[in-house]
Amino acid sequence: MRLLLSPPPPGASPGPGRLLTRPPGSAQAVLRVRDMLESVRRRAALAGALLLAGLGGLGLVGWRKYGGDPWADSVIAPADAFNLRGPVPGAGPGFALALWQTVGVRMEPGHEVRWIDNGEVFPAIVAGVRAARTSVHIDMYIWEEGEASNQLSEALMERARAGVACRIVVDDLGSPKFLERAGKRLVEAGCEVRVFRPLPDGAKFGRNHRKIVVVDGKVAFTGGFGVRDNWLGDGVTHDKWRDASARFTGPAVAEAQQAFAENWQEAGGHLLPDDAFPTPAPSDGPRAAVISSSASPYVTRAERLTQLMISAARRRLWISNAYFVPSQAIRALLAQKADEGVDVRVLTAGKKSDSKTSFGLQQGVYGSLGQHGVRFFEYQPSMLHSKTMLVDDNLSLIGSINLDPLSLNSLEDVALVVDDQPL
Repeated sequence: MRLLLSPPPPGASPGPGRLLTRPPGSAQAVLRVRDMLESVRRRAALAGALLLAGLGGLGLVGWRKYGGDPWADSVIAPADAFNLRGPVPGAGPGFALALWQTVGVRMEPGHEVRWIDNGEVFPAIVAGVRAARTSVHIDMYIWEEGEASNQLSEALMERARAGVACRIVVDDLGSPKFLERAGKRLVEAGCEVRVFRPLPDGAKFGRNHRKIVVVDGKVAFTGGFGVRDNWLGDGVTHDKWRDASARFTGPAVAEAQQAFAENWQEAGGHLLPDDAFPTPAPSDGPRAAVISSSASPYVTRAERLTQLMISAARRRLWISNAYFVPSQAIRALLAQKADEGVDVRVLTAGKKSDSKTSFGLQQGVYGSLGQHGVRFFEYQPSMLHSKTMLVDDNLSLIGSINLDPLSLNSLEDVALVVDDQPL
């Protein structure tokens, strides 16, 4: 059954939007499925850990040998492995071409990008929404009741009543109670709301982990944030998470809009109108691109992009990531870069991590990479939730991609890549 909230169709009498709710007890079923998926996360992470421990020879990797023929072995890669083969250029036009070859997205000039720390993201998003004139599009994994939801909902409802098209996609696993209050209020004000892959019948993997806000097709936000009060603070208080987000304008906004559009369509929405993709004003700003990733049984864009960013490092590679249980190929690249003399540092969640499973598994990664000179730091004051990379002095990445088996294989994710030294 498709679950959706929407205002009346064109031509219908005015009034509150139509509300199609789940059958009785299904919200509790969703919560039970979410608990079950935490168990699945543990098993997936454990499988990833076994791979990281080098147990691929037991059949987990699936490499086929052809009678020991060196030529055949050289041209037939593992069915579920991807290893980017360089050399990869550093920042500049060479990296932009490498990005296009690797993930199929062009890194265009003409952007303005602003980094946003911690709780500053909600005032920035709310200000953007209140300035909207044609449309607001939101793609969100977590949306829970609280002050953050109230702030954003009030801005959306005001704009919807003024005639702005407000379209929202939430993931049913990340936001199991969204329909009970916030979604209903938004629809009554004229917003269109869709639930992505409803549970319990929806896909157990392939959840929508993206965090995207697009205003008028001209301004976009992405990062690690969710609509929950954990993201309202300073990143130091124990229940206020440390995170990083970005506001940007320029050609990459259309790529963020497209990522929203594909989730919107799958959740039951129509094609977006032409004015959702305006031509950006000319600018001499830096190169940037938005890369969206979807679940794949083979290799995801998230895995390709992560390997590309690491391979581009010449002097410095600083990573901040909440859940650090990367693939074997990524671990090998990190070790290689450290061996080459690159300053490789990883900042990850400490004992206040919201996933004890990931926190426990990442302890096993420290030793093997530490032997190569990779340095690890655990954030202490609160939960660290950011997903960022800094490569040398110019390249940076910010988005929703965790370095764990879920994001690298089984989720809808997104990231902004920027080539800009001042940023």
